[in-house]
Amino acid sequence: MTAVTTTPKAPAYDERLTAPRLWWGIAFLFGLSMAAIFLPFGIIPALTALVAGTGLAGFFVSSQGSMRIRVVAGLLVAGEARIPLSALGEPEVLDGEEARAWRTYKANMRAFMVMRSYIVTAVRVEVVDPDDPTPYVYLSTRSPDELAEAIRSSR
Repeated sequence: MTAVTTTPKAPAYDERLTAPRLWWGIAFLFGLSMAAIFLPFGIIPALTALVAGTGLAGFFVSSQGSMRIRVVAGLLVAGEARIPLSALGEPEVLDGEEARAWRTYKANMRAFMVMRSYIVTAVRVEVVDPDDPTPYVYLSTRSPDELAEAIRSSR
């Protein structure tokens, strides 16, 4: 008798919405400014403020870059949300101005949105499930064409 092992299917699409590198530099500069503020109290308080300020700012930058978008096993996974692909319509690639419009004046309050201000492109997918009050899903992504194709091909 041979054992059959099943491995989970590899994701058709996998992206982590990491923060820009510039933000990490700003986090370090925040730590330096904290050190400069505490320098009159001595070198130990200044070094403590450098570590604490950089750590605090680094935590913020890290939390902004922790969102992950995946298309795997018939699901669109965005953060904690798991949306069956069967409940979604045709994906629409949004570039530049159109993506900004759907983030602002065209936005619907009931939509599920994963937005990152530092990513200018997005994908919008209509929710076709009649029992779901969510009109569409808006996902900021650096690779909108790849995400849209992964949604289409994984159905």
